[in-house]
Amino acid sequence: MTEHKTERVLYLMVCGAGPADHIDVPVRLAQERGWSVHCVATPAAVEHFLDLAALEHLTGHPVRTGYQRQGQPALPRADAVIVAPATYNTINKWAAGIADTYVLTQLAELTGLGVPIAVLPFVNTALAANAVLHRSIATLRAARVTVLFGEGGFRPHPPRTGGRVMATYPWHLALDAVADGAGPQRR
Repeated sequence: MTEHKTERVLYLMVCGAGPADHIDVPVRLAQERGWSVHCVATPAAVEHFLDLAALEHLTGHPVRTGYQRQGQPALPRADAVIVAPATYNTINKWAAGIADTYVLTQLAELTGLGVPIAVLPFVNTALAANAVLHRSIATLRAARVTVLFGEGGFRPHPPRTGGRVMATYPWHLALDAVADGAGPQRR
């Protein structure tokens, strides 16, 4: 009898922020760790940051940018999810239960299903100073979502300096958080 190794399925939810220009980095890191990566992108990520053809070539899968159409294959069941770079808008809408994009609808469903989810924000210090962001992070953490923000996670940068921190954006932390596919770690 031949054993078949099945790759674990990782959804990489890509939002419209600077690190999305370097989305090949987490894709390659995840693939090296044995994940089959399926990217799902927000409209802003598609419009401003992603080369869909290159990303599809890298992952071997179409990038999902909207709801499934008739005849289009469904996404395989996710073993884990990473939301990165997670924007201020996406974090706050998700925590508030707003599902007005495909990414937000998927995140609402996946949270409810208990799939391990790690969020790696990308916000500046001015946005991070807003109480609403802290309430949203607390709401997501209460829903057993790992939000990698603050000490041991993403640390905000001053406004208009995001370009300087691209090389140190900690993609690996999100991959570490979902590595075992076990329950989320609280941070």
